[in-house]
Amino acid sequence: MNYSLILFGLIPSFAWLIFYLKEDLHPEPKKLIWETFFTGAVITFVVLKFQISFNSWLIGLGVMQYSVISLLGLAAIEEVFKFVAAYLVISHHRKEFDEPIDAMIYMVVAALGFAAVENVAAAFNTPNLAMETIALRFVGATLLHTLASGTVGYFWAKSAIFRKRRFFWIGLGLAIVLHTVFNYLIIVYEPVVIPTIFLILFALAVLYDFEKLKHIE
Repeated sequence: MNYSLILFGLIPSFAWLIFYLKEDLHPEPKKLIWETFFTGAVITFVVLKFQISFNSWLIGLGVMQYSVISLLGLAAIEEVFKFVAAYLVISHHRKEFDEPIDAMIYMVVAALGFAAVENVAAAFNTPNLAMETIALRFVGATLLHTLASGTVGYFWAKSAIFRKRRFFWIGLGLAIVLHTVFNYLIIVYEPVVIPTIFLILFALAVLYDFEKLKHIE
């Protein structure tokens, strides 16, 4: 086994993990962070199974692969299960889930675990271009996963603050749409300028959300 490819695949997730954890003024227990990361990684295999079944179902209906409906469904599966990964951990450690920003932190960590598996798989699929592939995923797919999950986390926090579940569903729906839009832009626009601009704007919005939650106890 080429362990260097595994390392290349893990670097983007670990780099973003360090960045996002610095956004938390009251750091979470390391054990929970790694448990969430690992759960996010494991859930990737569940997502793959669901996505394969979903694609087969769409093909049976005559729906084109990579159509808007296809992209929307695939994004929905990923966003739902990334939330499930974070929730599975938090549901057993509610005492640690004591600040609004924790919702964003745990969602992002789960997303990074998810992205790590995808990145390792991408590195093995393109071993001769592993460094280039991972570099692109660092500022592309990996960042997208953290931003989409961060959006879910922000609205999850709002639902807890205002005790209104609709905020969570709004956040999940928004994350799915934004995830779908990015994937669509990547497919449609060969130069990655427009998808990159979209991602930058998305990142600014999520970082603003982080700042808003930072000082809410």
